[in-house]
Amino acid sequence: MSRVDLALVGGLALLSVALLFWATGSGALAAGFLAGIAIAVAGILLVRRLFPASAGGEAALPDWTMLRAAVNHDDVAIAVTDRGGRLVCANDLFATWMGGFVTPPGLPLDGRGGELLKNAGRAAWRDGEGHVDDIAVGPLQLQAQVTRTGQAEDYLVWRFAALERLDLANEVMRHLDGPAGRTLGQAGIMAALVSAEGRLRTANPAFLLRAFDESDQAHYAGRDVAAMLRLDDAGTLTFAREGDRATPVRMLQIPLAPADGHGPLLLAMLDEEMGPADRGTAQTYVETLLSLLPFGLALVDRDGRFLYMNRAFIRAAGIGANRTPRYPGDLVVGEDKGPLADMIRRHSSGQQVGGDLSIRLIGQGDDPVSMRVVGVRGLGEAAVLLSLKDSSEESRLKRQVAQASKMQAVGQLAGGVAHDFNNILTAVLGACDLMLMRHTPGDSDYDDIQQIRSNANRAASLTRQLLAFSRQQTLRPQILQLPDVISEVSHLLKRLIGDTIQLIVHHGRGLGAVRADPGQLEQVIINLAVNARDAMAGAGTLTIETYPVSAADVRQMGNEFMPPADYSALKVSDTGSGIPADVLPKIFEPFFTTKDVGKGTGLGLSTVYGIIKQSAGFIFADSRPGETSFTIYLPVHRADHDVPAVPAPPAKPKKSQWGTGTILLVEDEDMVRAVAERALTRAGYSVVTASQGEEGLERFAGMEKIDLIVSDVVMPTMDGPAMVRAMRAKRPTLPILFMSGYAEEQLRQSIDIADVAFLPKPFSVAQLAEAVSAALDDAAHRAGRG
Repeated sequence: MSRVDLALVGGLALLSVALLFWATGSGALAAGFLAGIAIAVAGILLVRRLFPASAGGEAALPDWTMLRAAVNHDDVAIAVTDRGGRLVCANDLFATWMGGFVTPPGLPLDGRGGELLKNAGRAAWRDGEGHVDDIAVGPLQLQAQVTRTGQAEDYLVWRFAALERLDLANEVMRHLDGPAGRTLGQAGIMAALVSAEGRLRTANPAFLLRAFDESDQAHYAGRDVAAMLRLDDAGTLTFAREGDRATPVRMLQIPLAPADGHGPLLLAMLDEEMGPADRGTAQTYVETLLSLLPFGLALVDRDGRFLYMNRAFIRAAGIGANRTPRYPGDLVVGEDKGPLADMIRRHSSGQQVGGDLSIRLIGQGDDPVSMRVVGVRGLGEAAVLLSLKDSSEESRLKRQVAQASKMQAVGQLAGGVAHDFNNILTAVLGACDLMLMRHTPGDSDYDDIQQIRSNANRAASLTRQLLAFSRQQTLRPQILQLPDVISEVSHLLKRLIGDTIQLIVHHGRGLGAVRADPGQLEQVIINLAVNARDAMAGAGTLTIETYPVSAADVRQMGNEFMPPADYSALKVSDTGSGIPADVLPKIFEPFFTTKDVGKGTGLGLSTVYGIIKQSAGFIFADSRPGETSFTIYLPVHRADHDVPAVPAPPAKPKKSQWGTGTILLVEDEDMVRAVAERALTRAGYSVVTASQGEEGLERFAGMEKIDLIVSDVVMPTMDGPAMVRAMRAKRPTLPILFMSGYAEEQLRQSIDIADVAFLPKPFSVAQLAEAVSAALDDAAHRAGRG
C-alpha cells in the first residue's frame, strides 16, 4: 500500500470520526471508533508484510524446474506421472530415448513392450512397485522400474536403464581399431583378433604393418592367419612376408571364449630380440591387457610360481586380501596339488598346447572347478597361462540330473517288482481263503493260516508303498483344505507320538484349496510324524504349520524347480537330532534308512515323495542340529482352469459272493489262475480257463455262451486288451473284468476300451467273487437301458 493510499485512508477515517461525534455528541464513542479503524489498518499491513502477493496477483503454481534439474541423470531416464495419468516431470535423457516428453506407459516401445510396461504400472499402483526386465525402443534395450511415491502416494516414478550386454570379441575389436590398439603398437605389441576358424577379424596398425604390404592393409579381413606366419624347425616364429631377414616374434594366445575353447582368439606378439628391460615393459602391457578381460587369467613361470593374476582370477579362486599364494598348488585341496603341479610342469616347456584339469579350491567345498593350463612363449619368465572357470553350477546341475534319472529308474523297477509281487500275493491270499473255508476257529491249523494271511496283507501294503514311490498308484483327488485334513488325522497323531511329545498345530490365514487324495495326504502326514517321533527319542515338540505362499514368494525363494504360482504349504517340524548333511540328499530314495536292522523298511519318505509328486506338488527337507523340517507345497486349485476333481466314490452295496453263469478266465500265472478258478467254481460259476491271449481267443471261438471275460492285462504273446478288442469285434456288449498287479490309473490311461471293470491284485476270494457279481450286474443294467 503506497503513501498516497495511506493518506487517503487516514483522511476518510478522521472524517468518519468527526461525523460520528457531531451526530452523537459522545467523545468516548468517537474515540473507540477511531481506535477500531487503527487496529484494522494495522492488521491489514501486517498480513501484507507476512504474506506478500505473487507478481501476477494469483496463487503461485508448483515450479517443476528444480525437480527436473534434480532428476537429470547420465544413464537413467526418469519420468513422473500423477494419479490422473498426466506427465508431471521428466529428465532430458527420457526425452532423448523416447523421442520427446511422452507420457508413460504410452511410449514408442517395440513388440509387447507397451503391454508389459502398462502391467508394471498397474502393479506399482497395487503393490507399490513393478518391473519389466527387457523392453526395446528401436535398437535400445531397456529395463524399467515403476515405483509409487508421494505423501499421498499419488505419483508414479518411471525409471529406465539400458541393458548392458557385453560381447567380448566386439569390445576387443573396437579397442584394437582405436587408440588402445595404437598404444599397444607404440609399446611394441602387435595384436590381432582371430576367429575360431583362424581368419583375421581385425588388428592394430603394428600387426598390419608387419603382416601385409601397404596395398593389402585395407583388405585384410577374412584372411588366413596361419598363412601370415612361419614356424621353422627350431621353433622360431616369424612373419612370412618378411622372408629370410624376418625378426623372430613371440606370440601369446588369449582365448576369448574359455568355456568350450572354440571361440575367437586374441593374439599378442612381441619381437624376440628385445632386451630384458624392453621385455619387462612389454610384459607389463600384456598384464594390463589381461586385467581388462572378464575371465580369470594368471601367468606362471617355469618354476611354477605365480607372476601375475588378474582380478577375475582372484575372485574366482576366492583369494582374500590377507592371503597371497605363491604357487597354484596353494589354491587347491591336498589331493589336487600333485596333479596340478604335474600338469603345469608338462606345459612349461613353451609348447603352445593346453589341457583342462578339474580341481577343488580351498574353502569352496567339494564342488569342482575347471582350470585350463596353456603353455606360452615370448613373455620372458612367463611359461604357463592359467584360466579358471567356475563350474560349480554345472556340477550341481549334473548331480541333480543324475539323481532324477536314478529315481526314475528305481521307480520303474519298483513298479515292475510290485506287479510280480502282487501276483504272488494273490495266490497266497487266495490259498489262505480257500483253506479257511475248510477250517473253523479252534482248529489246530486255523491260527497258522490266519498268520500267513496277515503277513501277506502286510506284504501287500509294501507293494502299495512301492507303487506310491513310482507314482503309479491310483489317486482319487478331491478339492480340500489342508486344515481339514490335519484336523481329521490329529487325534491319531496324538496316539502315535505319545504323551511325552508335544503336538503344536498352527494354521495361517488365506489358505487356498488344493486338489489331492485326502487318504494319501493323511498317509503323508502320518509318515512324517512317525519319523519325527523316532528322531526325538521320546521327548520333544512336533509342529505342523500351514500357510499360503504367493507367486512373488516363490520368485524370492529362487528355487529353479518350482514354477512361480500360488501354493498352500504344509510344514512338519521336530526338535530331534537332525539329519546329517551327507544323508540329507538320500532320504527320499527307496529302501534307504538310518534305522537299525528290522526297524524300518526304507519306504516311508519315498512313499511321501511319490504321493506329493503325483499330486503335482513339491517337497523339500531342511535340517540342522535340533531342528528338522519337511515343507510340502501343493498348487492352489483354480476351478476355471483345472480338471474337475474326482468325487469320492459312493459306498456301494455289498455284492453277493454266489452266482451263476459261464466265465472265461485268462491268466498267464498258473498259481493265480488255479486259485481264481477254484474260487469262482465254488461260488457257483462255470469256468473255462486259458493261459494267454491267443488261447483265450480259441476258447472264445468254441464257446456258445459266455457271460463274462475275466482277464489279466499284461500277458506274453497277446495281452488282455488286444484279446478283448478281438472279442468285442464279434460281441460288442461282452462284459469284461480286467485284473492286474499294476495300478488302475496307469492302466486306464493306456487301455482305450469302454465299459470294462477293474480288479487290482492282490485280491481275496471274497473280493474276486464280489467283483464278478458287480461286473455281471453292471452288464445287465446296461443291457436293460439299451
